[in-house]
Amino acid sequence: MIPLLPPALTALLTIAPLSLLGLSAPSGLQIAPFWLVWTGAALCIPAGLLIALAGKIQFHRNDSEIHPFRTPRNLVTGGLFRISRNPMYLGFLLHLTGIALLVNLWPALLAPLAFFAAANLWYIPHEEQAAIDSFGEAYITYCNNVRRWL
Repeated sequence: MIPLLPPALTALLTIAPLSLLGLSAPSGLQIAPFWLVWTGAALCIPAGLLIALAGKIQFHRNDSEIHPFRTPRNLVTGGLFRISRNPMYLGFLLHLTGIALLVNLWPALLAPLAFFAAANLWYIPHEEQAAIDSFGEAYITYCNNVRRWL
């Protein structure tokens, strides 16, 4: 079985709430006023993608393994990784939150919640254990100094 990689999950979870856009929903299902929704979406969608892309570029510059199910190499602790141990996941989450705001329906919030759950319960624990196995005390020290998300 081929594991579902985080960018693929993000793409699927981007499409799911967008399919709700054509619905004429009662105002009780709306998240926020129109102006706030568009402001949030305009900030979250590109910012999230830029953060995720910046993390990917930093991984490539440091010759690190980006695939979450392969053996990690070259621990990256600088740049965005000084602020968050998982800036790419943070970027994906921000992007999906922006999509939910754009759709402006409460059910659309299931997409960022599903991604958050998958990251916290599946991707990150697997990656953290692999990093401990590969980098040992250096990774544990890094974890003690940098938060998982922010």
